[in-house]
Amino acid sequence: MKTTLFSLLFFAMAISASAQNQPSSGTNAFPCIDAAYRLYSTNNMWTYIKLNTRNGQMWQVQWDTGKNRFESPLSLKALAAPDQEKNSRFVLSPTTNIYNLILLDQLDGRVWQVQWSSKPEERAILAIE
Repeated sequence: MKTTLFSLLFFAMAISASAQNQPSSGTNAFPCIDAAYRLYSTNNMWTYIKLNTRNGQMWQVQWDTGKNRFESPLSLKALAAPDQEKNSRFVLSPTTNIYNLILLDQLDGRVWQVQWSSKPEERAILAIE
């Protein structure tokens, strides 16, 4: 009886530890650690943001079951000098606003508000200082 109880307890703890080590679906990024590009989901099921993790450039990617698929520049301004580019330097984090994310430079701590939109004139990258 004690052996069975101990085995069940050990099994439950092993499953719990394994679940804590798994990336959650809320991370919005594929698990490749040293990638030059990452695709981040937004709170809109049709829209993703493609990020150049080396320099902070971004594109809005829209998928569709019909013909309304596109990739459009969100920000082509490099936020790191060419000699300072490094894979995984930049990451995106979601916000509670469907159209906004936060861009973080993991090397120097700078942050930007990223606003995507189906209308190019409503897209923006704003430094948070």
